This record gives sequence, C-alpha cells and structure tokens, in this order.
Amino acid sequence: MDALSFALACPKAELHMHIEGSLEPELAFELAQRNGIALPYANAAELRAAYDFEDLQSFLDLYYACAQVLITERDFHDLMFAYLQRAHADGIVRAEVFFDPQTHTERGIDIKTVIDGLWSGAQEAERRFGISTALILCFLRHLPEQAAFDTLQQAEPYLDRIVGFGLDSSEKGHPPSKFERVFARCRELGKYVVAHAGEEGPPAYITEALDLLKADRIDHGVRSVEDAAVLERVARERIPLTVCPLSNVRLCVFDKMELHTLPQLLAAGANVTLNCDDPAYFGGYLGDNIRAVQAAFDWDIATWYSLARNSLESTFASPAQKASWVARLDAMLHAAS
Repeated sequence: MDALSFALACPKAELHMHIEGSLEPELAFELAQRNGIALPYANAAELRAAYDFEDLQSFLDLYYACAQVLITERDFHDLMFAYLQRAHADGIVRAEVFFDPQTHTERGIDIKTVIDGLWSGAQEAERRFGISTALILCFLRHLPEQAAFDTLQQAEPYLDRIVGFGLDSSEKGHPPSKFERVFARCRELGKYVVAHAGEEGPPAYITEALDLLKADRIDHGVRSVEDAAVLERVARERIPLTVCPLSNVRLCVFDKMELHTLPQLLAAGANVTLNCDDPAYFGGYLGDNIRAVQAAFDWDIATWYSLARNSLESTFASPAQKASWVARLDAMLHAAS
C-alpha cells in the first residue's frame, strides 16, 4: 500500500468543518426550490463559478447568502446527512461539526429547528455508516459579545447535544479577547472550547485563545510559525491545530500548496490535524485535501499515520472510544508495513 492509499483509507477524525460550508450548489438549489427562495444565480454551475475568493470576507459574503435556503428541520437534516455520507467515504470515523446558529436565528429560524435537524441527520448517519458525530456551536466573532451571550442562552436547553463551543467568522479586528466572558460561561457549563486563530489573524490571537478563552484546540493556527515562542508552546503543550490546507490556499493565506506552513509545523512537533473547513466552497472534502497535500509534499506512511492518530486523539470522545479507533489505525499500519 502506498502512502496516499493509506492516508485515504485509514480511520481518522475531522475536527474543523462548518456544516453550512458543506452546502453544495446542487443541494442549495434543491432547498431553494423546496422553500420557494430565489438564488441570484441561474443554476448550480453558475453558483459554483462564483467560488473565486480574494480573502475570507469575500467567501463569507457568499456563504451567508447561500445559507438563506436553510429553513426547516428537514433542510438541516439533509445538509448534515449529505456531509457525513461523504465523510464516511473518506474514512472518517468521528466528525466534530461546527454550526453557526446566529446565521439562522438572525433570519428568524428557531435554534431548536437548527439543532434538531442537525442532530437527526447525525443520528441517521450513525445508524447507516457507524460514524460518530458531535456538534460544536460557534459564535460569530464579527457580532457583539451580547449576541453571543444571547445565543448561548438559547442553546442551554440543548446542551446534551453540544459537546463544545467555538469562535469563527472574520478574524481581522475581532480578537479572542472580545469573547473572554462568553467562553468563561461555556467552561462553567462543562463544555470544551475551540477557537479560530492564527489564519488571517496574527500569532498573538493564538496566545489570546489559549490564555483568555482556555481553548482546548486552535482552529487553523498556521501562522504560529511566525512567532517562535507561540510555535514552541503549541508543540510543547500538544495543542491540536486543526489545519485546512485547501481552504488556506483558496482564501489566499498561501499562494499555492507548496508554500503552506505544514512542513514547518510538523518539523516543530506541532499536533497537526487535517480538515476540510468549508468543503463546498474550497475545493473539496478531507480526501481532496489529503490528495492535494500529498501532491505537494510527498509524505510517507509514517507521517500520515501520525496525522491520523493526532486527529483521533484530539477528539472530544471518551478515552475508550479513542483507544478503539487508534487500535484500528494501528492494525492498518501493521498490515501496510
């Protein structure tokens, strides 16, 4: 078995995937028709052609426009199930999925509709594919702190379905410190904390996320290489970095994959995991990211084993479940040797 075949087939976890960002143009048009919504594009091909982004904000503008088609519990169910079906095909055994309720509640959609739909889609995928799913509620950092507190209050009746809380949307001008009090409350509720930091924002945002939000994982973190102290810390403390290579290139964080900081992160001993971010917009799902990274860096089986193990051990699943997945991964490595 060659390295690429191993990387694609081995059991792994996905820890950085925005469910709204998995809305494929075909499904967007199907839901638009179902809900009587007119999209500003003639067809799915024309919508897909619009996926040419200059930066994070240009992507977010289209992302929020397409989210308008998500109205009913069935819509959210179908969105989640479609992603998990693709995840299963990519060898993912655990998906910890981000969702942005503020994107929907601001349009008058009840948070219960969002959570119930996503949850039922995840339950169907678990029954059919055996894939384990957890939900992470993300706050939109471009909105005020009070909006995050309001969303947290709305979510409290559904905490049994939410494993943790995250921070996403526009990084520039919205440091993690803006939400220090919100995440203190999340921790009081006994939930895990993750935060986007160090993609468009500076390495200092990674430090803020760790020190002020007490983040268990850093989403992206690719600019940690710009500050030796930050890089040394995330490596020493084994802070998981949920890196999204195709996303980074499509959003012009790096001009091409060969310029990505992944090799520097691995050389420093960082706890790197690979993920797909917003796969409908950024060139594909986890398997597509793996293929692109392998084409750029030609890693061996040992490197792909380490990345897969990092992902499994960085989940918020139980220790017993993690050990079971790692045992499967070890067996596959042994068979490939």
